[in-house]
Amino acid sequence: MKKSKPKTGQVFSAAAVLVVALASPAGAAVKSREVQIKQGSETLQGFIAWDDAVKEKRPALMIVHGGWGYTDHVRKQAERLAASGYVGFAFDMFATGKIASHLEHSNGVMGELDRNPALVKARFDAALALIKGDPHVDPDKISASGYCWGGTVVLDMARAGTDLDAVVVFHGGLATSTPAKKGQVRARILVLNGGADPIVPMAQVEPFKKEMTDAQVRFDVVIYPGVKHSYENPYADHAGSEGMAYNAEADRVLATKDAYDKGCANRRFDDRDLSDLQKKK
Repeated sequence: MKKSKPKTGQVFSAAAVLVVALASPAGAAVKSREVQIKQGSETLQGFIAWDDAVKEKRPALMIVHGGWGYTDHVRKQAERLAASGYVGFAFDMFATGKIASHLEHSNGVMGELDRNPALVKARFDAALALIKGDPHVDPDKISASGYCWGGTVVLDMARAGTDLDAVVVFHGGLATSTPAKKGQVRARILVLNGGADPIVPMAQVEPFKKEMTDAQVRFDVVIYPGVKHSYENPYADHAGSEGMAYNAEADRVLATKDAYDKGCANRRFDDRDLSDLQKKK
């Protein structure tokens, strides 16, 4: 029986969350390929995963890594998304190639890119153009998610008016010197941050909400009580930072829902799951 692609256009509820399924649905035939992204004189690496049992075009999700770089973690996320019926696309914003898991691999690259937002946008736009041309992808249904630094990147892409259905920010920085302008943001925005995250403190949340409200952006913020930075990444426990910690319960909630609301979710994050998490913190 042919599998159907995820539906879009549903109501973006206050509890909707972008997530990836831990187990592949029955009949999933996940395939993947490595790609090269040309941007000026540079060549960036990318990883595309899809379910070959789905024959029609489907939504794609771009995945922007955090400080650990283009690791196996983000590539596995692409495969998990593929098992859920989407096209997952992880790519190397640092232009350093595949790495294992450690923060030291950033080697100051984040700082250099933060000082050159035009280069960040050029790399992102080059990746966006590539995935729009993928034969498995509906080019009108592209969304983006990002972790930590990558969360800030995808949020800034939304602020700049990049043509995305939705943007999901995992423990990403919310402060900005270039706030969203009314009528410019096309994407729906979902922020999933930890309530005990000293790297992205709660003090950033209310100004962010005001920025989004003033710009008339469709957005939502979900805060996980007691959860620190990099909560979904097992590598966080090896970072040597008190502000980072893997949180299995938060990761479980994320990893057992399959979301793609308004271009990014087709199932709902159950309010009961959020309340259960709150009770355990």
